[in-house]
Amino acid sequence: MAQQIERNQEATIYIGNLDERCTESLVWELMLQAGPVVNVHLPKDRVTQTHQCYGFVEFLTEEDADYAIKIMNQIRLYGKPIRVNKATSDKKNLDVGATLFIGNLDPEVDEKLLYDTFSAFGLIVHTPKISRDPETGGFKGFGFISFDNFESSDAAIDAMDGQYLMNKQITVSYAFKKDGKGERHGSAAERLLAAEARKNVQLPNRLYSGGPAMAPAIGVGPQGSMNMQTYTAPVSGFRPPPPPMGGPGYPPRPPIGYPPQVWQ
Repeated sequence: MAQQIERNQEATIYIGNLDERCTESLVWELMLQAGPVVNVHLPKDRVTQTHQCYGFVEFLTEEDADYAIKIMNQIRLYGKPIRVNKATSDKKNLDVGATLFIGNLDPEVDEKLLYDTFSAFGLIVHTPKISRDPETGGFKGFGFISFDNFESSDAAIDAMDGQYLMNKQITVSYAFKKDGKGERHGSAAERLLAAEARKNVQLPNRLYSGGPAMAPAIGVGPQGSMNMQTYTAPVSGFRPPPPPMGGPGYPPRPPIGYPPQVWQ
């Protein structure tokens, strides 16, 4: 099946920490509990053809994606709490220049590990990039991360510069600008422009980057109350109960279906 030409980033979420046994169909069925799913993509290793324990889910609307983030983050799938947050969106508005250079990387480090490690400091606005030789694909030992604000990038430098990632001590600093004639990102001028831009730009959902509380879990409590903790693979037609609708802390949901219904 051909891939979609362009994904609706505003309606797309990132899911991480997936168990190796997870499949696209299983992720599809789980996320369908939050809203109509348009596409599920689990990137595969080029050699083993197994997924790399993370993926992307595109919903019909941005509201569906935001709702999925709220109720699905930290649900356990095959015993592992999955990580759910907004995928890259509004890059044009969010890329303020808070771009970091990550040096002395171990060859075992990949884009997923960089994302999982540095997303703890804030919202990452581009997929992390690890430099490789364009002809041989050889690992060059460094990469780049871009945040949506300088507070997050400053915190990442303070916490990670000189720390060990896998088996090597990494260096973390502001990257050189592509056309900056030797000037690095993070200058006072960039920070001033970013501060001005934030006054006029409505940033996307930052639940994950702000450290949301653990989501409740799927199941029925002792008093018969619905919660959401463990989701297991469907067995013989079994379908898990839908997430709570309209409960405390959860927004009301319109009926799921195509086309989306207009509510007054």
